[in-house]
Amino acid sequence: MTSIAPARRSAASEAWVLMADLVVSQRHRTMCVCAELDLAPGQLHALKWLDPESPKPMRELAAALNCDNSNVTGIIDRLEDRGLVERRPAPHDRRVKMLVVTPKGQELRARIKERMEQAPEQLERLDPDEQRTLRDLLRKALGRDGD
Repeated sequence: MTSIAPARRSAASEAWVLMADLVVSQRHRTMCVCAELDLAPGQLHALKWLDPESPKPMRELAAALNCDNSNVTGIIDRLEDRGLVERRPAPHDRRVKMLVVTPKGQELRARIKERMEQAPEQLERLDPDEQRTLRDLLRKALGRDGD
């Protein structure tokens, strides 16, 4: 039986696979933060995504989380029960529910961001120049050169 050698990957393809591996390697860390803050993963991601300065309609959260509107309802119900988020009618259409992060939600959101934005150990292994190069290349790839 003849084995077929895998096609040689481009550097971009290999970089993409490595980035995905890095993100997947952090799942345990995310679950630990969820447990520490008594949040389900969907609640954590919703609270992290919501901007306290800019209320968003529930449909935008559903799109951001890549889930059905009915799933967002359950996520928001639980966040609202904890006093972290409120639903308010949109000024332009009372049928549209806007999601507003409460002061208590803002405090928890800040803790989430602080924990989730800590670089993983794998990136801390890079020296400061390598970290800056990686950051700058990712900014360029994402079209955020001016950040």
